Amino acid sequence: MAHDTAVIDGLQYCNWSREVFEQMRAGGIDAVHVTATYWENARELLSNIGDWNRRFEAHSDLIMPVETADDIRHARESGKTGIIVGLQNCSPIEDDIDMVAILKRLNVHIMQLSYNNQSLICAGCFEDTDPGISRFGRQVIAEMNRVGMVIDMSHSAEFSTLEAIRLSERPVVVSHANPQFYHDTSRNKSEKVMLALAESGGLMGFSCYPFHLRNGSGTGIDEFTEMIARSADVMGAEHLGIGTDLCQDQPVEVLQWMRNGNWSKVMDYGEGSVERPSWPDPLPWFRTSADFPNITRGLRDRGFSNAEVDGIMGGNWLRFLDDALQPAV
Repeated sequence: MAHDTAVIDGLQYCNWSREVFEQMRAGGIDAVHVTATYWENARELLSNIGDWNRRFEAHSDLIMPVETADDIRHARESGKTGIIVGLQNCSPIEDDIDMVAILKRLNVHIMQLSYNNQSLICAGCFEDTDPGISRFGRQVIAEMNRVGMVIDMSHSAEFSTLEAIRLSERPVVVSHANPQFYHDTSRNKSEKVMLALAESGGLMGFSCYPFHLRNGSGTGIDEFTEMIARSADVMGAEHLGIGTDLCQDQPVEVLQWMRNGNWSKVMDYGEGSVERPSWPDPLPWFRTSADFPNITRGLRDRGFSNAEVDGIMGGNWLRFLDDALQPAV
C-alpha cells in the first residue's frame, strides 16, 4: 500500500543477511533503527560498526547508512532501506563523556540510557530501586542534546524515564515498548510516562515482540491496533510510531546474551520467569519485515485516517528525526 511519507521501523535486532534486507524491501520499509550494542564496550562496538560498513558495501543495492533524516528520503527515492545505528545500552561510552560526540561522528544516532539493569546513567526496568538520573547521566543527557543523539528510554525504569524527559532539552523516545494499561509488565510504559513523552514532543514505538503483548504469540492484529488506538487517545496519534523489536533468525544464545551479557554468572530468566530463555513463536501476521503492510491494513481497518496511518507507520518518526539528528544550534 502506498504511503505519502517514509515507512520506518523504530527497532530491530535481526541476524542480518541479504535475505533479511530483501524482506525489508518487500515490506516497503524505508528505514530501520538497528541495535549495535546490548552490553558491548567501546572496542566491541567499533567491531560491530565495522560489520555494518561491510554490509553497506556488500548490499549497497538494498541498504544505505543514515546520517540525517534526508538520507531516509534518499533511501526511499532510491528503493533502499536506510540503516539508523543505535545502542540499547550506554555501556560503550563507559565513564567518558567525550565518547558521546565520538560515537555520533561514527553515525551512532540513538542511545538507551540503560538496558534492564542499573547503568552509570540511570536504573533499568528490572531493578528493585530507581534512584533516577545520576550526576554523570545529567552530563550525558546534555551532551546527547548538544550533538544530536536521540535519548531512548525503552528499557529504563519509571522514575529514571520521567527524569530523563524532564531534564532533556530535546524530545525523548521510547523506541520499542507497549502501554502498561494493555499488558502490565515493568518493560512496558505507564500512562504517566506516555503523557510526559507526548507533552515534551516525544514519540513511542509499539513493539511486536510477543512477550510485550497481552496474549503473547496468539495476539491478533485487531488486538494490536486496538492497543494503538487506546494509546492515541492518551498521547495523540502524532506521537505514535512502530518499533517492532524484530529479532529474526537469531539463535537462542543471542537471547541469553541479551539477558546476561557479562554481568551475571547465573542465568537471568527474566521478570517473573523460572524457565530458561527461549524465543517466542512469531506473531502469525508479523514474521518478517515483509509483513509490514499487515500493520498498515490493520490500522486502516481500525479506523485511523490515511494521514494518521502514514504518521504511525513512519511519518511521525521522520518528522521527529528531522530535528533530533541535527546538532543543537
